[in-house]
Amino acid sequence: MKLIEKLERKFGRYAIKNLTYYIMGAYIIGWLIQLTAPQVYNAYLSLNAEAVLHGQIWRILTFLVNPPSSSMIFMIFTLYLYYFIGTSIERAWGAFRFNLYYFTGVIFHVIAAVIIFLLFGVNYDLGTYYLNMSLFLAFAALYPDMQLLLFFIIPVKIKWLALLDIILFAATIVSGFVINFLPSTVQISLFYNLARFGIMASLPAAIAALVSLLNFIIFFLSSRNLQRVSPKEFKRRNDFRKKTRMDAARTRHKCAVCGRTENDGDDLVFRYCSKCGGNREYCQDHLFTHKHVN
Repeated sequence: MKLIEKLERKFGRYAIKNLTYYIMGAYIIGWLIQLTAPQVYNAYLSLNAEAVLHGQIWRILTFLVNPPSSSMIFMIFTLYLYYFIGTSIERAWGAFRFNLYYFTGVIFHVIAAVIIFLLFGVNYDLGTYYLNMSLFLAFAALYPDMQLLLFFIIPVKIKWLALLDIILFAATIVSGFVINFLPSTVQISLFYNLARFGIMASLPAAIAALVSLLNFIIFFLSSRNLQRVSPKEFKRRNDFRKKTRMDAARTRHKCAVCGRTENDGDDLVFRYCSKCGGNREYCQDHLFTHKHVN
């Protein structure tokens, strides 16, 4: 996207490098809070739209400490998985694009929570689940054929797991928007049957799923020709930028005695010495005072 390229040229230097380390650190802090004082998160840190609208702005960021699991074993596995996913995406896109993708997801989370509260008067519990899923979907779009050992035994390609997640999200969104138009008996049956698969059939849940994943939808579907972002292309561009900066930093003149170049002053003058071998250059201060080298 041309807009992303323009933003990267203008604000790329402000990007947080190795953002994944900070995300993992936030999860560890949240996990420790959950073990020692679980009521603290809901009371002061969670994404409570009503509290945010009443001035508790810090919740826009503090909800990011919500850990993906409370189990120590599963927490360790999940941290390793999302560390690998986050660092892989950052290597493919660069720090700025990864920052933009992640924090756009954070903004959409906040928007989703506020919309649900204003429409239904409900403080919908939006943790980091959809953020993690958006990272997983981005990773699957970049590396669809990479294999993951399901239950540490069954090799499964990332694209099939991502497809399963997309189906679950689609079921959440569609069922949430249509359930209110169905007869009451059908609503109850649909609600309980979908709940078996972890799908919450309600309009707030549908809005939360749709808005929270807009960063993935926008970032990929608005790409040129609707093609997925290629990590090889980003690497090629980054290598070209580095080479361009290195070429710009090279100098054409350097004094063989003091080492000064034309970048050290506009008033410096450099000349070759006809009595020295090897095309040696000297500044005006050492042109006549240096020791000749054959």
